[in-house]
Amino acid sequence: MTLELILRIFVAALLGGLIGLEREYRDKAAGFRTHFLVALGSALFMVVSAYGFENALASPEHRLDVSRIAAQVVSGIGFIGAGTIIFQKNTIHGLTTAAGVWVTAAIGLACGGGLYAIAIASTALVLIGLEAFNYGLRKMNKRKEK
Repeated sequence: MTLELILRIFVAALLGGLIGLEREYRDKAAGFRTHFLVALGSALFMVVSAYGFENALASPEHRLDVSRIAAQVVSGIGFIGAGTIIFQKNTIHGLTTAAGVWVTAAIGLACGGGLYAIAIASTALVLIGLEAFNYGLRKMNKRKEK
């Protein structure tokens, strides 16, 4: 059981790190370390939520709600993400960074819950989405220059 739980946080850190590498490559404020830590931390919270309190629930009248900590991760990451968004001179900066941190937390929670296939597919979609967006922007800029 312990090896499975370690695998969950390891996979989360790996997938979050992949997203962070893409953001690092784009020279964004939240890069490898941020995404790595958010995914790892989210997975750890999920594992602790699901398995950390088993001994505390010895009597039948106690119930375990593993979704409570996961919900608080979502709220906490929303708070962190809001801090990355800057409105300056009628333009918004940091929105993609905030969304990236938010989805990285979700990927970490999925790994912590043992949902590897969904986490891997989500990571692939995030990377495809970020790269497709950058590709589209480059194409649009080339058209404007002509």
